[in-house]
Amino acid sequence: MFVVLHLSGASISGNHLEDAKVGLGSIGALPVALLVVAIGISLGGTTGYAINPARDLGPRILHSIAPIKHKVNSNWKYAWIPVVGPIVGAIVAALLYRVL
Repeated sequence: MFVVLHLSGASISGNHLEDAKVGLGSIGALPVALLVVAIGISLGGTTGYAINPARDLGPRILHSIAPIKHKVNSNWKYAWIPVVGPIVGAIVAALLYRVL
């Protein structure tokens, strides 16, 4: 989130126009997409590309209600981490971005 805030912020300013700052505009989505791809490539093998809470929570809910033979528990003690972790991380990153 810190890198996304840094990439999407206005960084180009014109001469004699301190109030008019220009960022990347719609092309700003490209560096963000490349960042997501880089995170997925580097961590995708170990976490299953679960940088979105829905990638963990949906299958966990379905596993808990599906009638599967010899099913083990759905590990609900860990289920809060993919939901709360990104929210807390985004808040900390935004506060750090504002400070720096």
